[in-house]
Amino acid sequence: MFISPAYAQTAALGGTEGLMSFLPLVLMFGVMYFLMIRPQMKRQKEHKALLEGLQKGDEVLAAGGLLGRITKAGDSYVTLEVATVGEKSVEISVQRSAVAAVLPKGTLKSI
Repeated sequence: MFISPAYAQTAALGGTEGLMSFLPLVLMFGVMYFLMIRPQMKRQKEHKALLEGLQKGDEVLAAGGLLGRITKAGDSYVTLEVATVGEKSVEISVQRSAVAAVLPKGTLKSI
């Protein structure tokens, strides 16, 4: 009928046990933050700076592997010269967010 002393003693220490059960969850969130969330935020910040710094004459790599030289840079669109046929040049407009990287000057010699 009576509770054994061992059970009574563990029931009294239940407050710290509950706190210790959250420790693995907190540690897991900390590891996730430093391994996944923080690097992703850093990449987003770098890409945003890249997009803001686009200028006429930059050679860029757009989404899908398209290479071109910027001929016009607007607020939300850029015009890329992707080829030259005779005296005419082939130009396309893409969103700024589609630009993946800025290439070193002189990479595109055939355009």
